[in-house]
Amino acid sequence: MAEATAEQLAATTINDDGIVPKAEFSDRVPINSIISRADGGSGLAGKKARVGGWVKTGRKADKDAFAFLELNDGSCPGNLQVIVEAGLVAGELSQVVPTGTCVVLDGELKLPPEGAKQKVELRAEKVVHVGPVDPAKYPLPKMRLTLEFLRDFVHLRSRTNTISAVARIRNALAYATHTFFNKHGFLYVHTPIITTSDCEGAGEMFQVTTLLSEADRLEKELIHNPPPTEAEVEAARVVVKEKGEIVSQLKSAKASKKEIGAAVDELKKSKDTLSKLEERSKLKPGIPKKDDGNVDYVKDFFARQAFLTVSGQLQVESYACALSSVYTFGPTFRAENSHTSRHLAEFWMVEPELAFAELKDDMNCAEAYVKFLCQWLLDNCLEDMKFMADKFDKGCVDRLTMVASTPFVRVSYTEAVEILEEAVKNGKKFDNEVKWGIDLASEHERYLTEVKFQKPVIVYNYPKDIKAFYMRLNDDSKTVAAMDVLVPKVGELIGGSQREERYDVIVQRIKEMGLPLEPYEWYLDLRRYGTVKHSGFGLGFERMILFATGLENIRDVIPFPRYPGRADL
Repeated sequence: MAEATAEQLAATTINDDGIVPKAEFSDRVPINSIISRADGGSGLAGKKARVGGWVKTGRKADKDAFAFLELNDGSCPGNLQVIVEAGLVAGELSQVVPTGTCVVLDGELKLPPEGAKQKVELRAEKVVHVGPVDPAKYPLPKMRLTLEFLRDFVHLRSRTNTISAVARIRNALAYATHTFFNKHGFLYVHTPIITTSDCEGAGEMFQVTTLLSEADRLEKELIHNPPPTEAEVEAARVVVKEKGEIVSQLKSAKASKKEIGAAVDELKKSKDTLSKLEERSKLKPGIPKKDDGNVDYVKDFFARQAFLTVSGQLQVESYACALSSVYTFGPTFRAENSHTSRHLAEFWMVEPELAFAELKDDMNCAEAYVKFLCQWLLDNCLEDMKFMADKFDKGCVDRLTMVASTPFVRVSYTEAVEILEEAVKNGKKFDNEVKWGIDLASEHERYLTEVKFQKPVIVYNYPKDIKAFYMRLNDDSKTVAAMDVLVPKVGELIGGSQREERYDVIVQRIKEMGLPLEPYEWYLDLRRYGTVKHSGFGLGFERMILFATGLENIRDVIPFPRYPGRADL
């Protein structure tokens, strides 16, 4: 793929008038189509081009006669050097020099002086646009800024080399995800963000409700327009009674239809007034409650309790049980009050589901998918990966190469615990106790991948008590057909399982977990009607980016991180 792209760039055609073709939907030439060519752009020397981008660095030279600008438009990691003469700028040359300034320029591509780092540069002939920056106020000056500092400027941080590289890597992984599953016959299914069922059974979910806003609205309304008193309601009842008696009297007196009709209309108006007064008299500030004191969700927007989803798995299973091979890829949410470098309140999950598939098929798919992602980055995003290797993690490119080309080790949970216990006997100290039945901690997972095997490891057949209700119970009645893909640097990257397709067994599992059956009746229908063996897994997309880039904090690999106390923009 990378070779094909290089060839296409190298073969960039020139118009008859010697102008480099612009982007199809933009009035400029993307910088990557100039400097990412196999010849670095030197083959375009002598050609005209319009470029646009943001100044990374700028400096005036030759007594302010001209300026050197390093221009980047986000299309690639590299910058295009531009030379702008002072006479081209309306006003001071210093307008185009500050970091962050946006410029659009027409010019001629030329070969730089011999020995220069760049293969081509642009000599500006016209300044088309300047989006100025006040250096005294611009929050991202030309200096090395910490990733933690940049989180306070999520709307601007994509202009930095690191975050723009992460954005391109993230885009490549998303494209690779869709490519892999389409290549293997999977259908992309959009599962709901709002759900009434808890996939994990953990209860750490964000609730979706309008009850709070409605309660606030009602409270304000009742202050300005108080509910009627009992005396006012009783007075309205008296009026209704009186109007009713008038109608009766008119009918007894055999009055005209017109008179009776007018009296009936008055009675209806009185009854309507009484009904509204009675309804308003029942209004009380606060969230509506049932007689038992619990919240009355019938009054809520969806007429029942609803949440932001923690996973699209349960819903996508329904499509797997009709279309065989499907996947969902979207945002998921956890209301876990965690401040670690591995947790977000909003993150993205890739969740394929395969019908007619057992655990071994699930493991095969997961391994093939991770290998595909790693190879895709090596083929299509190598310059950005080299940047990450240079600035953050020297081993990230080698790690991708190793994972892409090495068979994953597969060990049972019991074998994994035995390996860890043996390590403890030999002097290895873990912060978390090692014994059969624990949920492996990150330190255990990284020991298996980084020390013991030095490659990715798939651990399977976990104790049932630490896994979700939907995982298939093994014949030993102690373990379930679950698997985790563990990788160096991150630990758990993928969690998956063969799903429990037996109706009686899954009902018992739901009860054992202390979950109500009612929200899962639709899920049980998949077992009642045409049940099928099926398996699936979930890959935490941000964890994959952490693994690829070598960055330490998950907040730096998602464009707009949400975590306790922060939901900017």
